[in-house]
Amino acid sequence: SLGRVQTPTLAMICRRYLDNKDFVAKPYYLLQLRTTKAGEELVMTCAEKYDTPQKLDITRKKVYEEETAKVVQVEKKQVSEEAPLLYDLTALQQSANTKLGLTAEQTLNIAQKLYEFGYISYPRTGCCYITEDIFEQIPSLIALLKQHPRFARHAENFCNRTLNRHCVNDSKMTDHHGLIITENYPRNLSLDEQNIYSMIAGRMLEAFSDKCLKETVSIQVDCNSVLFGIKGCQIKIPGWRDICNGPDEKEEDLLPEFQEGESLLILGSDTLVRKTKPQPIFTEASLLAAMEGCGRNLSDEKEKEAMKDSGLGTPATRAGIIELLIARHYVERSGRSLIPTPKGLEVYGIVKEKMIANVSMTGKWECALHEIETGEVSTKTFTENINSYARQITSELLAMKLKCPDLPHCRCPKCGAETITVFNKVAKCGDPDCAFLLFRTFNGRELTDNQMLLLLQGKRTGYLKFISKKGKKYEASLELDDNYKIDITFKDNKPKK
Repeated sequence: SLGRVQTPTLAMICRRYLDNKDFVAKPYYLLQLRTTKAGEELVMTCAEKYDTPQKLDITRKKVYEEETAKVVQVEKKQVSEEAPLLYDLTALQQSANTKLGLTAEQTLNIAQKLYEFGYISYPRTGCCYITEDIFEQIPSLIALLKQHPRFARHAENFCNRTLNRHCVNDSKMTDHHGLIITENYPRNLSLDEQNIYSMIAGRMLEAFSDKCLKETVSIQVDCNSVLFGIKGCQIKIPGWRDICNGPDEKEEDLLPEFQEGESLLILGSDTLVRKTKPQPIFTEASLLAAMEGCGRNLSDEKEKEAMKDSGLGTPATRAGIIELLIARHYVERSGRSLIPTPKGLEVYGIVKEKMIANVSMTGKWECALHEIETGEVSTKTFTENINSYARQITSELLAMKLKCPDLPHCRCPKCGAETITVFNKVAKCGDPDCAFLLFRTFNGRELTDNQMLLLLQGKRTGYLKFISKKGKKYEASLELDDNYKIDITFKDNKPKK
């Protein structure tokens, strides 16, 4: 029941989950040196990581009795940080998931509403650029934000300022340009709608702002031939980072002035014990980024180039792919993490080595479509290759020998005959005149074989946990009524069908 894009997406989720679960953490050790400069205590770290305490001890003994360390390198760099590009849908979904905890589908639905109200441009875009004619409208759109409670000061500062043009590029335009606000300033929005509108407006201001200029400082000291270092950063001109304080912006790490050759007094040394960490389980934000950039891991340069601007799915379909995997119980949400269900892991175990789960196949298709566009390949050849692919994956799947468990049988509650078979999705009477049918999934919950058998035997299940459409949790027991439909009894004993 999964297609060419959903299957490799499920494989990505399962592979990351299993790698994380099976990861064996290994300890490593760091050595730190505490010094003082201008009355301030500074902690410098040895660049080398030690995999055993014995190796660490050898180095620690070298610095243990030293009283001073010598500054051997002071390196200052001026760093220019270009402003971010405009949001496309995938980037907006990633930011909304990280900052607001919204799912990709929720973000898409909110953005679609804002578009239908006329407040933002078309949201289902995979482009971060605008054209010259759209750029001419930007000053008037920025002026609208003078009434925005968060961005009024910034919008005012844009008056008579030359706008940054790095996201203005006609050649990189696709069907729809990057996300921007429109000339209609919104009123009476819900909280989520306000947040998404502000994210789009803030990113638009950032995109047309000046670069951020920083000064980074790297200090290296020598203590008995063991090198320790510390780094600092100071923002000289905030530029675009002044709008929303930037993504993941940390406080500045200001350091005193150092001179090469000067001596620093040593206050002591410390040992830190750390452990290696696995790659984190996918959130929707990280999965969207992985789907967008999955072509980077392809070995074939031609396929990699073809997938550079695509990936698994499109910005408009990726939320639907994730929701489909959840709706069909292959994946479930646990907080912000996406966890494969036993059913999803079972499917992954079957198809993980098969072509249908292979990301490179998407790369080959994108490559072929590009060759059709340039006239290098005919549509007939492409169609023949697609037919060949369909035959190959079908042959692979049909050739698999799966161990099917013995399906339970029992008496039909409707006709009384021993004709009920409990399948993966339904319990069905084999008598066509009876046509009794009981679905395994009820109110979003998949019932076990034992729970199905209890219902078929006219018995009541124990209290099961459910989640309503509004996201509220409740508990209820189930049984069949006189019309062979499932009857609910809530834990507070108020029956409701």
